[in-house]
Amino acid sequence: MRRLVHLSTIIADLGDIFVFVAPVTCVPLVIAILFSEWNMLLPMAAVPVIFFTLGILLRSIPKSERGVRLSTALCSVALFWFFCAVISGVPFMLGLGMIFTDALFEGMAGWTGTAFSMIPAVDSAPHTLLFWRSYMQWISGIGIIAFAITTASSAGLFPSKLYRTEGRDEALMQSVLATGRSLWKIYVFLTFMAIGLILFSGLSLWESVNLALAAISGGGFCIHQQGILYYNSLFLELLLIPVMIAGALPFRLYYLVIEKRRLSLFGDEQVRLFLVLLGIGVAVLTYDLMFFEDLGFSLALEQALFMAVSAITTTGFQVADPHAWASVTLLFLAMIAFIGGCSGSTAGGVKLNRIALAIRALVWWFQRLFVSGKVLLPFRIEGRIIPKATAELEAAKNMLVIILSVITIFIATLAIIQFHLTSFSLTEVFFEVVSAFSTSGISTGYVSPDMPVISKWIFIGVMWIGRLEVIPVVMLLIALVREPE
Repeated sequence: MRRLVHLSTIIADLGDIFVFVAPVTCVPLVIAILFSEWNMLLPMAAVPVIFFTLGILLRSIPKSERGVRLSTALCSVALFWFFCAVISGVPFMLGLGMIFTDALFEGMAGWTGTAFSMIPAVDSAPHTLLFWRSYMQWISGIGIIAFAITTASSAGLFPSKLYRTEGRDEALMQSVLATGRSLWKIYVFLTFMAIGLILFSGLSLWESVNLALAAISGGGFCIHQQGILYYNSLFLELLLIPVMIAGALPFRLYYLVIEKRRLSLFGDEQVRLFLVLLGIGVAVLTYDLMFFEDLGFSLALEQALFMAVSAITTTGFQVADPHAWASVTLLFLAMIAFIGGCSGSTAGGVKLNRIALAIRALVWWFQRLFVSGKVLLPFRIEGRIIPKATAELEAAKNMLVIILSVITIFIATLAIIQFHLTSFSLTEVFFEVVSAFSTSGISTGYVSPDMPVISKWIFIGVMWIGRLEVIPVVMLLIALVREPE
């Protein structure tokens, strides 16, 4: 009985969110009208209608009178992302005749910001659906913030727990609503800046808008089957690099610049790590492409720079075919994508702050092994001493996410190989799974409409788990089988 009450509370929390999201999803209808794609009006209108109707119905479900737990909020996050993917796949079924699995895959790729696609002929797809793909990724880039605004105000969650940077106790901003407004302003401003920048390459406004939405959100969807290679423009590639990087940096920095007039770009540890990892990535990839692929220095550097940025920002744009690369190069690119961008950004991966904390904790633990038990070694973060109990707890939770991420990738890779005899190598399949988990979408070619249904469902699950950084999905699964206390 208590399990049903707990689950009803989780589902009821989604009602307000769906009602909030419904009008946001009406924007693609404008594209259908502009391009006179009247046959797309009904498939596209189905999305806001379903969101609004479902939201009203879920609102009527009785909630528990007990205070909302963190586990309930996490379960709601997981359900929200999954239902959004399901509902967002409806236009692909009605407009392109895609099967449910492929449509769900497309919706999940959109809401998780992954560049994988199940559309067999992207170039001939309706403009409305092409924009919907890009727009989904743009919404998903800031969608988790919109979710927090809707739930935190009703759940009573203290905002500083939602918007806290590594090792800091102060809130990013003073209230959830102020946070939401500021982040939306920053996100829209960056998007318009990206559109303007891409227009300099000579692309049309239509092309620029779609590329900007996908780039700033770390999504990577393109409106051409060949992706960025379709444009055959080095200038465009160079313009996209700062756009991808802008989306992968902590939005807290933009807030400090815009709202507080404080410029502290290189004073942030995550940004320094981001630049170091990017520099190493470009250097290693350039060497590998010259040594293994026999490319000239200029071409190797061009591909290495763009692919390294695309991987670390988990955007998924690609200007090369990784299928032709050496296995060691693929594994290195997979490592960069797995780490991903900065916390508090649109990038995927396990995040740089989590890797930094894990390394700091490991060093701290090993240092304690070489000193007397009576000696107290402080755990420091950016010059501040963190109490031992707090440090051990946070480090343990941090390592738990990393370990669960590795286990998820391992099990998914094993399952795909077990059920699908493929000509792709183990390294390539592993790379695709890492790419899905990190919500990158850089592909060697394994992910395609022709792969088995079971592989598609595995990738759907991996994208879902990876976007939410494991824990919310685990909490949802526990809530389904365990009686709440």
